[in-house]
Amino acid sequence: MLVGEACPVSFFELLWILFIVTSLMPLYQQKRIESRRIRLLHRMQEERQSRVITMIHRQESYSLLGMLSRRYITIEDSEAVLRAIRLTPPDTPIDLILHTPGGLVLASEQIARALSKHPAKVTVFVPHYAMSGGTMIALAADEIWMDDNAVLGPVDPQLGGYPAASILRVVEQKEKNRVDDETLILADIASKAVEQVRNVVVEILREKLGEERAVELAHTLSEGRWTHDFPLTCDMLRSFGLPVVCRMPRVVYELMELYPQPSGRRPSVQYVPVPYRAPKPETARGEEGTP
Repeated sequence: MLVGEACPVSFFELLWILFIVTSLMPLYQQKRIESRRIRLLHRMQEERQSRVITMIHRQESYSLLGMLSRRYITIEDSEAVLRAIRLTPPDTPIDLILHTPGGLVLASEQIARALSKHPAKVTVFVPHYAMSGGTMIALAADEIWMDDNAVLGPVDPQLGGYPAASILRVVEQKEKNRVDDETLILADIASKAVEQVRNVVVEILREKLGEERAVELAHTLSEGRWTHDFPLTCDMLRSFGLPVVCRMPRVVYELMELYPQPSGRRPSVQYVPVPYRAPKPETARGEEGTP
């Protein structure tokens, strides 16, 4: 081979290069998004002079092959949030951006208790929804900021895919001799679960609402009055006496845009991503200057 002669690249080598680049691209894009998230968090912390923590659960692509992962509140989340709270000075406010379908009761209770014990002001921002365990965490805040269309939900516990309150009603409506042992065991666990959740809600609401109102609201949210996905709107929550503000800082929306849902072949929702401006009305025919 002559010096300076170009080395030919085979088709299979090109195929391997293309495969490697395609595999690494999602990882590179994810790192870019994470960097933008950190910059926004720094900006929000400087603007509000607070510690900003996010707990955002969406279905995201991950790893080299772009696989999908569904997320919810886990013990790992509670460990991370508790660590962030522990590293926050007592006189520094905490802002928690919350977007979650719920998750483990134990993890939710740990986070809620830790937030309620923080001496400085705690604010929870809910841009879209915080259901189940997310609602329990939001209740621990000194102030809940919500988008006008955002919702919280009931905190009634679920056992084996069934509402604990519904299991208890089955046992109440049927004779015990006609109920199998497994259902009776579930009913016993359900009774304990409802009582435990109710006690936690009373604990975190007592200082804000007083003992009597806290007990009443805890009973309302945990008794199974609604389905587990029932939307508690901003106005409804304010009618309960909760400290809710029905607006959202722009920076929170900007942050949520950095947690995109994985796109399929065809997007289910499309729009021009700029503020809408109505077109100027055309000049009516026959007016001056109109041919």
